[in-house]
Amino acid sequence: MDFLALFLFYLAFVLISVVTICICSKSHRLMCLVQDGAQLCSCIIPQCLQRAMQRWLHYFFHTRNHAFVILHLVLQGLVYIEYTWEVFGYCQELEFSLPYILLPYLFLIVNLVFFALTCLTNPGTVTKTNELFYLQVYEFDDVMFPKNVNCSTCGIKKPARSKHCSVCNRCVHRFDHHCVWVNNCIGAWNTRYFLIYLLTLSASAAAVAILSGAFLVRLVIVSDLYQKTYIDDFGQLQVMDIGFLIQYLFLTFPRIIFLLGFIVVLSFLLGGYLCFAVYLAVTNQTTNEWCKGDRAWCQHCPLVAGPSSAESQSYRNIYSRGLWSNLQEIFLPAGPCYERKKK
Repeated sequence: MDFLALFLFYLAFVLISVVTICICSKSHRLMCLVQDGAQLCSCIIPQCLQRAMQRWLHYFFHTRNHAFVILHLVLQGLVYIEYTWEVFGYCQELEFSLPYILLPYLFLIVNLVFFALTCLTNPGTVTKTNELFYLQVYEFDDVMFPKNVNCSTCGIKKPARSKHCSVCNRCVHRFDHHCVWVNNCIGAWNTRYFLIYLLTLSASAAAVAILSGAFLVRLVIVSDLYQKTYIDDFGQLQVMDIGFLIQYLFLTFPRIIFLLGFIVVLSFLLGGYLCFAVYLAVTNQTTNEWCKGDRAWCQHCPLVAGPSSAESQSYRNIYSRGLWSNLQEIFLPAGPCYERKKK
């Protein structure tokens, strides 16, 4: 029962932490708490170690590098090596249908294709040559995206829904966020690839988790493990319960249990983020706009007392034009083809 309790505690802790961060990410109070915590740690950690940590954090999160891309591929490779080495063979011995056990490989191939497209596709860099074109794509809402604002770094007029990425050092059209896992910004031209990449990554993780779990369940049923008995610490004969069964499977197949635990947690995290990304897509928002919407509105609106007026002052998204139009905008964006024809 110890292993089961620890695993459930770990799963609950990770999920609750991620959900809490997502809910509170728009809260200024949370950011103040993070800053206070950092200041408290600075009083304990030596200066030399602080400087080293700052350099490493700056390198990993504030400069373009392939560290997370390599880590992504290594983790994905280790998962599929373990799946191929053990789960695939055991599933064949238990006469699983071949298309089912080959399904994770199909998801892997599609995922790697769209992973490469997301990494290598220009997200929509705004330059002097295409500045006028991008200025005509979206209207300015005069709240989050005011007119006639120049980028202080690039020196160009900022089109609506664009943002300067400090990591890539460029202005990106319909900027969503900078993703360290693909070492690229997510913008107008590669959001479609990023969504399919995220979908296939979630599907591959879920497929590996389901097949690994199905193998363990079928093994228990075929070998009648659930009907076995064991002698406990007090010398009493006990019927096999779920806790002892999981510990027995962990001792017999430790790598598969570790794989299953990791993939289950990963599937929940990826599935949650995929739902969030789909929500942004169907409502025609970007992550940047979702995070800054309420703050931008509060800065441009006078404070009016009363709960009803507070509700009416929430940020209104002027770019959403219905489900199909929003999806069409993502999967068929206004791109350089139109610009070349115009020239």
